[in-house]
Amino acid sequence: MTYYQEYFAFQDKKPIKAILRNYTKQDFNGLLNVQRAAFPPPFPPELWWNTEQLQNHVDLFPEGALCVEIEGEIAGSMTALIIQYEPGDTHSWEKVTDNGYIRNHNPDGNTLYVVDICVKPAFRKLGLAKKMVEAMYQTVVHLNLERLLGGGRMPGYHLYADTLTPEQYLQKVVSGEIYDTVVTFLMRAGRVPIGVLHNYLDDEESKNCAALMEWKNPFRKG
Repeated sequence: MTYYQEYFAFQDKKPIKAILRNYTKQDFNGLLNVQRAAFPPPFPPELWWNTEQLQNHVDLFPEGALCVEIEGEIAGSMTALIIQYEPGDTHSWEKVTDNGYIRNHNPDGNTLYVVDICVKPAFRKLGLAKKMVEAMYQTVVHLNLERLLGGGRMPGYHLYADTLTPEQYLQKVVSGEIYDTVVTFLMRAGRVPIGVLHNYLDDEESKNCAALMEWKNPFRKG
């Protein structure tokens, strides 16, 4: 399956032509530039994608390797793999994504799992992240998988960590009492929080926790 869609993103009222497609080896430099721009110092450079990881993405599961191109520039990317997931399973990002190398990709699994999504700061008001998420929903339906799943950072949690557990914080985000830049965005994009993952990722703002966010395939019963 190859994904390719030309569409218009909007900057205020100005239409900007964009292409949403699978990324390939020819895009690696552009993808690395996205990582550098999206995660500048003090973010550790060793946590950016490397070419071996990117090569695995396009070799092992090209359907899960998406990017948005604007005027010849890679503006954002999103990567996923397929896993076998049973409700209640706990995991870390490192374990479930094979530390980003996705060598554990399971073509016979039931769940599309988000490895990463990022957009260059200069393009963050164009709705590119939501567009890529929607494309992954389409991939779930096309492959007849049960769900899309992923751990969402809770960057606002550190402000409440002295008074709320991660579970309590997430519930207040769901009820609308607290706005969280990542979890609230994912909810607006159609995903539903189903729990909290502890020791998910080294992330001081989230106190190493993540909201496990699900989108169920509406065309599957049960």
